[in-house]
Amino acid sequence: MSRDPGRARTTGAVAGLLGALLVGAAGCSAPVAGRSGEAELTVSTTTAIIADLVRNVGGDRVDVASVVPPHGDPHSYEPSPGDAARVARSDLVFTNGLLLEEPGILKTIHTNAPDGTPKIPLGEKLEPYGGSVIELKEDLGLDVLWLGWAVEGEVAGDGSQIRTTVTGLEGPGDLRVYLTDTLGTPTVTVDSADGFDSADSFVLPPEAHTHVNWAFSAPGTYRLTVQGRTEALDGTGAPIGGGTVTFAVGAAAAKAAGGKTLLDGGHADVALDARTRTVRIRSDDPATGRRTHHPLDSVVLSVPDRAREAVPAEGAYRFLGAPGAPLWVLPQAVVGKHVHGDLDPHTWQDVANAEAYVRRIEAELVAADPAGRAVYERNAAAYLARLGRLDEEVARTLAGIPAGHRRLVTTHDAFGYLAHAYGLDVAGFVVPVPSREPSAAEIARLRDTIREQRIPAVFLEPNLAARADVLRRVAEDEGIGICTVYGDSFDDEVHDYVAMMRHNANELARCLGREGSGAR
Repeated sequence: MSRDPGRARTTGAVAGLLGALLVGAAGCSAPVAGRSGEAELTVSTTTAIIADLVRNVGGDRVDVASVVPPHGDPHSYEPSPGDAARVARSDLVFTNGLLLEEPGILKTIHTNAPDGTPKIPLGEKLEPYGGSVIELKEDLGLDVLWLGWAVEGEVAGDGSQIRTTVTGLEGPGDLRVYLTDTLGTPTVTVDSADGFDSADSFVLPPEAHTHVNWAFSAPGTYRLTVQGRTEALDGTGAPIGGGTVTFAVGAAAAKAAGGKTLLDGGHADVALDARTRTVRIRSDDPATGRRTHHPLDSVVLSVPDRAREAVPAEGAYRFLGAPGAPLWVLPQAVVGKHVHGDLDPHTWQDVANAEAYVRRIEAELVAADPAGRAVYERNAAAYLARLGRLDEEVARTLAGIPAGHRRLVTTHDAFGYLAHAYGLDVAGFVVPVPSREPSAAEIARLRDTIREQRIPAVFLEPNLAARADVLRRVAEDEGIGICTVYGDSFDDEVHDYVAMMRHNANELARCLGREGSGAR
């Protein structure tokens, strides 16, 4: 769907994501450390983007600060004691929802926000305010299985989560399951080498999944036993089922799988269902997107010989074994604690959703501070008008991109709404794969995609650019542009929502336009 850049816009119309600063009382864009003398409300938000929207509606009546700093990643940020103290003083808390935020952020909010403090997930229930959501599309085209952990079904209790613990492993070697953050530092969640205890576990909110690395030290057949348990904020919980997952590591083990379904590619999860109290393997058909649930006794997860690698030389990876030792790895493939659900949480990349956020923010501020109604309504009206103008500006800017160049290759799956709203296509997102060099086949596929689709430029996010060596190298080899686009956060160059989205529009037009092949 593309927007008509010439159509008239009103403050109540569906608009796009180009947030703009409100001149006058709401123009301040710097975070405030504590409630100012004139502020009537202390507000916490999970992201700097949301804080900027709240600041434009609230003006001087609202003292707002973000838990995640402007340059931080909401998928992986770990809150500090100072963040918890700020939340504890808040009259109102705005989150994005849709499982954007790292679970620790939400736990900090649920644990520290005063009783009765509203906690509003702005990305959810957008439709009544003029917004919409789309499904999250994930397909890195890896040449091995892309396997994660998942939780299905709701769990009673505000902030309740599900802990999945590994209780046993049968096999010829050791298994380590670990996450790698955006700086390349691994965090081990499961390590069979020293036996199993409560530390060999992970926690997810309901209806979420996360990507991890699965590393096996030797070929053969492995049987991994897991147990699920609900976990409330007060520490109470109850068992909700478990099961045993079978892996075939290497070609010989795969041949011994018998009549069971062998999953050796695409996207899959070890999924604990809180409703049925069972563990199953769910997989997505890469061609149709259809999701299938497999009983554990009917499926084997393949870790083929092409997944064989060597233990990295970096000291942080010594837990995997001696440097250079053989290792069979199903890669995490997405940097950081990328916990999410089926819906794309990056809703602000469509201005219509940014406007929906503003309308919801206005309503919640009025409910919390009725005396400020006139201020909030005036600020919101002015900001919505500017958002509408900026939406038209973005639409006009992006409409100039030639039809054959309207394809995005990025370092993060954060731009589905941008593409959907302004008539672009996401050709792929190529994130750095932690602790793992991409295979020759993966690099060849990236080159083929760039050549076949005549991609004139690739786009790096500032917080991922330092680790996007492969994407940068292929772009340089192909002589195409290497440009910058903002997804989840700001940086030292771009400090607010409007500047971020204006930059994105201009950079996309510059790099995908007729001059795109030379952009750097």
